[in-house]
Amino acid sequence: MSYPDINIPTEPASMTAVQLVSAYAAGALSPVEATEAILAAIDERNDAVNAYCLVDSDRALVQAKDSEARWHSGHARGLLDGVPVSIKDIFLTEDWPTMRGSTAVDPNGPWTVDSPVPARLRDDGMVFLGKTTTPEIAWKAVTDSPLTGITRNPVDPSKTAGGSSGGSAAAVAGGMGPVSVGTDGGGSIRIPASFCGIVGFKPTHGRVPLYPASPFGPLAHAGPMTRTVEDTALLMDILSLPDPRDPTALAPTIATFRGQMLRDVRGLTVAYSPTLGYVDVDPEVAAIVDGAMRTLADAELRVVATDPGFADPREAFEVMWAAGAAAMLAKFPEGSRDKVDPGLRAVWERGETVSAVDYLDARAVAAEVGIAMGTFHTGYDVLITPTMPIPAFEAGHDVPPGSGFDSWSQWTPFTYPFNLTQQPSISIPVGNTEAGLPVGLQIVGPRHSDDLVLAVARYVEAALTS
Repeated sequence: MSYPDINIPTEPASMTAVQLVSAYAAGALSPVEATEAILAAIDERNDAVNAYCLVDSDRALVQAKDSEARWHSGHARGLLDGVPVSIKDIFLTEDWPTMRGSTAVDPNGPWTVDSPVPARLRDDGMVFLGKTTTPEIAWKAVTDSPLTGITRNPVDPSKTAGGSSGGSAAAVAGGMGPVSVGTDGGGSIRIPASFCGIVGFKPTHGRVPLYPASPFGPLAHAGPMTRTVEDTALLMDILSLPDPRDPTALAPTIATFRGQMLRDVRGLTVAYSPTLGYVDVDPEVAAIVDGAMRTLADAELRVVATDPGFADPREAFEVMWAAGAAAMLAKFPEGSRDKVDPGLRAVWERGETVSAVDYLDARAVAAEVGIAMGTFHTGYDVLITPTMPIPAFEAGHDVPPGSGFDSWSQWTPFTYPFNLTQQPSISIPVGNTEAGLPVGLQIVGPRHSDDLVLAVARYVEAALTS
């Protein structure tokens, strides 16, 4: 494919993936130079935020040199050949341990398999920087673990980066790699994207193949974490390629996500729900998102203030989440119960009390919310909400200090409903609080409308930055 002539920043660590491949194609920069600059940024910045739990500089430079040779010969392998990428330490990756943030995992492996995400990235010729931090088995919405410690927000290291893909968000936001791939079982891509001020996309369930099957089953998604919607679309064109190891994977798309991202969305009807009908939102966050929506109403989108009409499904989500955690942890080595994060141990114990009837009842609630949203989208093309009701809070806490909450799902009410419904949803940055903390806006589309969500996100991104 061809890439446009663009103004290239002088610092490779601040460049987007599209800017990097444009510079490679023009001969203005090599993958080796870009990789060296980003590795230097990791060396300089990672200690402050703890985004990476593994950095493999030697392997990254070998891959970068191979990519450089391909570009020099005029035969780039893929869409993002030579672009450095980080991978959340949940995805099995050949020759690298996948510790899942746990001291109970044997680091000696063997580690001989690429799961679908790193397999597709490797096939495309991307440069693997390393693996990003996650809470133990990605169980909560902040990123800390007994294995890797606390991951902090590069915008303000006293604050949390969010989670569970907080390491990936911190890497991208902190200039330590232009793109990453995270997982999202209840908001784990969108939450840290909102807190760190980047783009985070949870596609329709099954759009990005997964292997091995997630214990969180129908809640589990994987997707891009980037600095722009265009980078997200390009990465989706790579990640959504088929893999026979996922029996729930969707059929390949006919059109490209990058091409569909450019479609004209003017005149679409956008539902704006500032609270979903039941969420308490920080006034400063509410004002920032309200201001963004006023801008969109002036940008040829028909914005209608309305709620989708379902009750908070948190209890059903927590039943499914606890059951999935217990199923995974039951396979851990004997004695692991005393080693895992105390909060995770409590979830494990709750999951062991969930019966098959309880689980099916929770699935029935998920179906009801899905039916409600399917009906809702017959009248509204997309739904827009705040991504988070609060800005990032102090690092090292599972819940905001002083909130009185006892579970992470209590402070993430805008994200987990759309894991229950399996709908595509994206968080894009829309502003900052007076303290400089990022605020995200969430765009939700009908199931299988990933291309529409990306197109609206790109339009909103352009409207808010023009």
